[in-house]
Amino acid sequence: MADTELLETPLAALHRDLGGRMVPFAGYAMPVQYPAGVMAEHLHTRAGAGLFDVSHMGQAELVGEGAAAALEKLTPADVQILKPGRQRYGLLMTEQGGILDDFMVANRGDRLFLVLNASRKHLDIPAIEAVLPAGVTLRPLADRALIALQGPAAVPALATLAPGIAAMKFMDFAEHEIAGIACLVSRSGYTGEDGVEISVPAEQATALAKALLALPGVLPAGLGARDSLRLEAGLCLYGNDLDETTSPVEANLVWTMGKRRRTAWDFLGAERCRAELDGGPSRLRVGIQPEGRQPARGHTPVQRAGETVGEVTSGGFGPSVNAPVAMGYVARAAAADGTAIALSVRGKALPARICPLPFTPHRYAR
Repeated sequence: MADTELLETPLAALHRDLGGRMVPFAGYAMPVQYPAGVMAEHLHTRAGAGLFDVSHMGQAELVGEGAAAALEKLTPADVQILKPGRQRYGLLMTEQGGILDDFMVANRGDRLFLVLNASRKHLDIPAIEAVLPAGVTLRPLADRALIALQGPAAVPALATLAPGIAAMKFMDFAEHEIAGIACLVSRSGYTGEDGVEISVPAEQATALAKALLALPGVLPAGLGARDSLRLEAGLCLYGNDLDETTSPVEANLVWTMGKRRRTAWDFLGAERCRAELDGGPSRLRVGIQPEGRQPARGHTPVQRAGETVGEVTSGGFGPSVNAPVAMGYVARAAAADGTAIALSVRGKALPARICPLPFTPHRYAR
């Protein structure tokens, strides 16, 4: 896609002012890094607080009586028991039992608030609209930006502007005024660290971002650090680790399937999920720890005893663990922790082992 065809977020000018190196991502011009570099941004987020622009994500609200029940036609998440002021991670399904997208849903009391992946929102919105009964409406919120402030210093710093945020727990969702701006705040993120995601009116996004960057310990961070942080945390990236061929069972995301939903089996693609839970999937998503210092990138074949048994879906260098890290899918027989494997990198078989995820412990505010 030519640069002239790329969309921009409301923070595009600020990224350039901060020296952000802009690259195409999901149809948008996004900062991959700032002058400090990916490794510095990654390590600073683990130790302090990194500010990420995630405004390319799709935001929407589902309004009307029966909205939660309608959404459950597409997801195995138990949306109807979600209490007001709470949020959860879920999967949108295809008829064949694959994953259309992963998403966040929050209960605002009189409506549901959704966050969808940038590369999939054009598919998610019509899929959701197709299952809605009369009286339930999906409203895309194209006039809002989304900012993630992540790291152990994020909430303490933010609490100087909005003290009530400090009382929020992981996956709480609430309205807060920050620097005089009305925002929707969730105590969540996709780095494995404590932090928040802040939905803000687009025209006030730059003012909010500048106020956050003025806080002690807060530095801008780009897509490069966001990717290495989520990989160390064992979190999936749609298009790499999840797609329409992959089931929740294969992806080791059975925990996203509510207990009630695994009794009723009344969501799209439930037949495949039920069969794989009963009989076991043919493959599983696993952590992979390469030996040595050479990273294994996506699509690297995984071999065991000379036979190809899977493929790396995400891989790179983990700055926090000071070693290469990866995850991917392997045949169930090769998925046990500690299994010795080889990664075929540039014609060489590099030794590695199947390992538990995550590579760095999650530090959410439980």
